[in-house]
Amino acid sequence: MTAAGAVVGLLVLAACAPWAAAERAAHRRSRALAAEVRAPVEPRGPRVDVPVVLELLGAALRAGAGVPRALQTVGGAVGDDDGRSLGRVADALRLGAPWDAAWRDAPERLGTVHRALRPAWVDGAAPGESLRAAGEELRRERRNAARTAAARLGVRLVLPLGACYLPAFVLVGLAPVLLALGIDLLSG
Repeated sequence: MTAAGAVVGLLVLAACAPWAAAERAAHRRSRALAAEVRAPVEPRGPRVDVPVVLELLGAALRAGAGVPRALQTVGGAVGDDDGRSLGRVADALRLGAPWDAAWRDAPERLGTVHRALRPAWVDGAAPGESLRAAGEELRRERRNAARTAAARLGVRLVLPLGACYLPAFVLVGLAPVLLALGIDLLSG
């Protein structure tokens, strides 16, 4: 092999090197993307509270959507397991499933939605008031639970605070008075 042939070969290898590196990087990226697609989807954030779901359903129904369409739309907006459950309920209702059968696989936390919309679907009643009342009831229950927890916290804090402040009170407030009385009694 001549020197000129070796130089040409090295130049060809040098020219092909960036292409080979780019191809390897593209393969790594495609494998990483494929792994992401196969990976389970993590929730995007905190769950949407049931009172918010009730408000969204009320807004969709006030806008003129039927119950299945409102459930489908709110389910898509909520996402997560609750949203998928609302979507499945909407699909089952569209296919003619009875109300309770459509809600059979829904999570328990959506039971309030199930009970609030039942008169609208079964009896044809206007759902606005029952959704508002159900949301208000949930908020009232949460306020009462928060008040009860705050009261329990006050009771539970008495013992630790007493254990901290009682010795300090005895040492700072009572001990000097008792020492002064003791000294007066002994000297007197």
